[in-house]
Amino acid sequence: MSYLTSRAHEALRAEVRDFAEREVRPSVPLLEHAHGPAVELSRRLTRRGWVGLTVPVRYGGSGRGHLAKTIVIEELSRVSGAMGAVMQASQLGVAKVLHFGTENQKRHWLPRFASGECVPTIALTERTAGGNFLDMTSVAVRDGDDYVLDGHKCFVGNSHFGDVHGVVVRTGDGKRGLTAFLVERDRPGFRLGTAGDQMGLHGFSFGEILFDGCRVPAGNRIGAEGEGLDVAFSSSILYGRLNLAAVALGVHQAVFEDTVDFCTRRRHQGRPLAKLPTVATKLGDMHSALLTARLTAYQAAEALDRGEPCDAELMNAKLVNTESALTSARTAMEIFAARGCQREYDIERYLRDLLHTFPAAGTSDVQRLRLAEMACGTYRTNWSDRLGPVLGGLEAANLAS
Repeated sequence: MSYLTSRAHEALRAEVRDFAEREVRPSVPLLEHAHGPAVELSRRLTRRGWVGLTVPVRYGGSGRGHLAKTIVIEELSRVSGAMGAVMQASQLGVAKVLHFGTENQKRHWLPRFASGECVPTIALTERTAGGNFLDMTSVAVRDGDDYVLDGHKCFVGNSHFGDVHGVVVRTGDGKRGLTAFLVERDRPGFRLGTAGDQMGLHGFSFGEILFDGCRVPAGNRIGAEGEGLDVAFSSSILYGRLNLAAVALGVHQAVFEDTVDFCTRRRHQGRPLAKLPTVATKLGDMHSALLTARLTAYQAAEALDRGEPCDAELMNAKLVNTESALTSARTAMEIFAARGCQREYDIERYLRDLLHTFPAAGTSDVQRLRLAEMACGTYRTNWSDRLGPVLGGLEAANLAS
């Protein structure tokens, strides 16, 4: 992929891989055993400054762009899908302020996000609404200079680790009755629910947050009242889909590396498994799928950095990466046979982690439906075209050159 990445990108990859191997890999068995949020390790990760990759320099970030961010998430996920998820969820929290925040909000929050002093999240989903944001029932009622929030959110990435939650709740009727707010975790009336009991991504919290008369200043509102749906969709499309593609890509790389190593060392009737034609063709398919998946992710990231309309590429990156990674993990299971189900070989962990990338930011069928709308000219809002000027693309393009 050297025609898409620069020497600076590859230096960043080496930096992240070194961190992942030294500080994350030794913790993976403990994360798998504990099942709870890895707060201390997550803090070490977010304080590396990588959350600020898509934050412009003038707001305290590095402005290195979405391709750099993709590489960071990929390399973390190669060792731990959970730590890749921590990074991708933190990046989602950046999006809402960068896209819809006032100048004062950007100057206040973005430097804190970039440094790791304050970890942001985005909280959209409710148990009775799922992916249909219009069915939200959590509400915010204006009271003088404040809003009072009541309700809940579930499946919040970094729920029990984040410092400020980007919440979309109902302030009126219909699709223009949703509004976004920043809610700090120490506000009265805010509390944490369950951390989530998911089958994979152990070490990553994916839980519930609750509001009971939670008073938030009007200055914490992101965007205008009624713009909450735009905040939700733009964050999901421009950040969420590519971020999850990067998580899947990193785990896919790990699946491939472990399978090649196993097939090289494991012998059958005196020969390495890799010499068996039936196994070799499976390895060839996995390698081809991995190369294609990386190309779709990097191409979409580069287009986003250049401020080009690329909603279709972002959808395709999410679709191709999640589907191909899951296919490769299943193929690995077939090659490893019974050993694939044993924890010491990690294949079962990769498969569990990958399944978490499938529903978030739209399942594969959602991506297919949106791609069909693009093809037929019925797709409504091309967010990469609308918000291109605020994506920090010029700084990323300068770095790449």
